[in-house]
Amino acid sequence: MAEKENSSSRTLSLPVMFSFAFGGVGQAAVAMGIYGFLLFYYQQIVGLSGSLTGLALGIALVVDGISDPLIGSISDRFRSRFGRRHPMMLFAIIPTAISFILLYSPPDELTQTGYFIWLTFFTVAVRTAITFYNVPHLALGAEMAKNYEQRSSLFAMHTVISGIGGAGLGVAVYWIIFPTTETFNPGTLNPDGYIVFGLAAAAIMSVTMLATVLGTSREIPHLSEPDPRADLSMMNLLREMAEVFRDRDFLAIFLGFLLWYLFGFIEMVGMPFMALHFWELRTEDLAYLQALNLVALLLAFFLMPIATRVLDKKKTLIFSSLTAIVLPNILICSRLIDAPWYPENGSPWVLYNYLGAAFVGVIASTLCGASYYSVYADIADSHELKTGKRMEGMIYATQQFSSKAAGALGLMIGGAVLDFIEFPKMAAQGSIDSQIIWELGFFVGPATSIFSAVGIGMFLFYRIDRARHAEIVEALRTTRDKN
Repeated sequence: MAEKENSSSRTLSLPVMFSFAFGGVGQAAVAMGIYGFLLFYYQQIVGLSGSLTGLALGIALVVDGISDPLIGSISDRFRSRFGRRHPMMLFAIIPTAISFILLYSPPDELTQTGYFIWLTFFTVAVRTAITFYNVPHLALGAEMAKNYEQRSSLFAMHTVISGIGGAGLGVAVYWIIFPTTETFNPGTLNPDGYIVFGLAAAAIMSVTMLATVLGTSREIPHLSEPDPRADLSMMNLLREMAEVFRDRDFLAIFLGFLLWYLFGFIEMVGMPFMALHFWELRTEDLAYLQALNLVALLLAFFLMPIATRVLDKKKTLIFSSLTAIVLPNILICSRLIDAPWYPENGSPWVLYNYLGAAFVGVIASTLCGASYYSVYADIADSHELKTGKRMEGMIYATQQFSSKAAGALGLMIGGAVLDFIEFPKMAAQGSIDSQIIWELGFFVGPATSIFSAVGIGMFLFYRIDRARHAEIVEALRTTRDKN
């Protein structure tokens, strides 16, 4: 494979790094729409059953399972004078925005079947369109950042900027779009707010994604070029997927995060129900939460290089992911067992405890996410040394699939749980039976955390540390010099 400048000594400029990271804001907006509000909106506002909502998202998952590796493979092989990643990223912007708006604008008075079809079609459309952006975008980061430390910095910035953008959008959403009123308590029961949310999120994702395409375009002359002899057949695609999944280090990270993300997404889709009904917070309180997240994300950004240097990426993954699941469960379990020391709902200490746990949890999740993206770039180097093929697109496509699969399963499980516990639709705060509230907390909290614990255990089998990566880079340099 020909490469224009593949030296590990090349340093990315700060504007290029920021441009790359800025694109994560659009991804955060999509994630908020799909994992933060979609189940709540279709189950509580539209009136679609939780099970049918879950089925629609399960169908989208199957489509994702096909599209992610295909798009990743195309991204690795695409040839143009504008590079192999940027044209695909640019192509994705308009379809993503339009399909997202329509996802939150279903026609009135459809049947259950009609709403199911509408949700299925536009969820597939959104997820497929954003894949054309996400996979090349992440592969681009691995391509641009050549060394171990710079990758940590680049993906830390990406994770933090994404989080800041998502938190900022969250503040606006809860404070401006869904305020608590006499008519709507909680404010997220206001159906008109979702149309505004869809339009605002679509505008934000379009601007930020375009900024990333334009801001990183100056790196195109320094990026790798695909092998002109590359085989684009389906059989070759399947062979490459099999090669990737035979990689022990890849498999440890893939399976680990599939399970860890599962809990995270169940918690995410359950958050509107838990915050508003289990903890009886106001929508304005959730705006405070998002504002506090901004501070946590900035702190995480400065902690990332320290954590990577002291603990390395593997230990950072393990300790941060463990912290992220333990803290919320302490609060939930304290309430489930009616611990005498834990304050009753309505006490300001409920909000303070919630905000404190969320603050530490955001820091931990950010450290974990940044290490996660960076680890995949290191795996791409290791895989090239083993196979002679540079496959960032395919590797990040499988990463995207694991996160989407966990997200879809989280939504499916969340929807099924709501039907199982018979959670009422359009439920006002304080109107739900206490047993239903207890069951909600149990399923969203400790019942699902077992998956995360198993996932964290998988990280122990990952073997690429700083020293091993240096050996890989040196071996690759020797191999390339010979060629």
